[in-house]
Amino acid sequence: GPSSVKGAKVAIPGTLTTAYLVLQLLEPDFEYVVVPFDQIQEAVTGGEVDAGLLIHEGQLTYADDGLRKIVDLGEWWADETDGLPLPLGGNIIRRDLGTPIMKRVSSMLHDSIAYAMSHRLEAIEYAQQFGRGLDQTRTDTFVGMYVNDLTLDYGERGRAAVRHLFNTAYERGLIPKPIDVEFIK
Repeated sequence: GPSSVKGAKVAIPGTLTTAYLVLQLLEPDFEYVVVPFDQIQEAVTGGEVDAGLLIHEGQLTYADDGLRKIVDLGEWWADETDGLPLPLGGNIIRRDLGTPIMKRVSSMLHDSIAYAMSHRLEAIEYAQQFGRGLDQTRTDTFVGMYVNDLTLDYGERGRAAVRHLFNTAYERGLIPKPIDVEFIK
């Protein structure tokens, strides 16, 4: 396989994913093919593409299919941003709902995540049914990658990371207009 994605045909999980945006920040010169995220490894092993942008549990299982990592976008991002966390996904809400409702929804989401974190074993057992073959240890590892203290409160560094991502994407012409992110506390 290739040693970089430059000029490669890369399977991506979607054009509106954070992973795809960050890959374009790393290297804008590649051809992409949209493939459902759970079929990307198969597209690579089947020779349909040169490389794949893995999200979800593929990050833990790619070596099982004889694949190798070209780059870890989280590590690359941390190096590029003096250690800012890589913002992946997020919750958005309409402003016209008003501040009280926005704060209530935010609080409910926070409390739900906090509950799951404080009942981790139950949450892992529940999550396993969606893990596409991951054993409990790998499910726990995967959940720990994305459900942690930063999920509950990513703080000023997390907010700076979100702003940096959108500002850099705009400066490089990857998104059409600046995004002024407002955070609900």
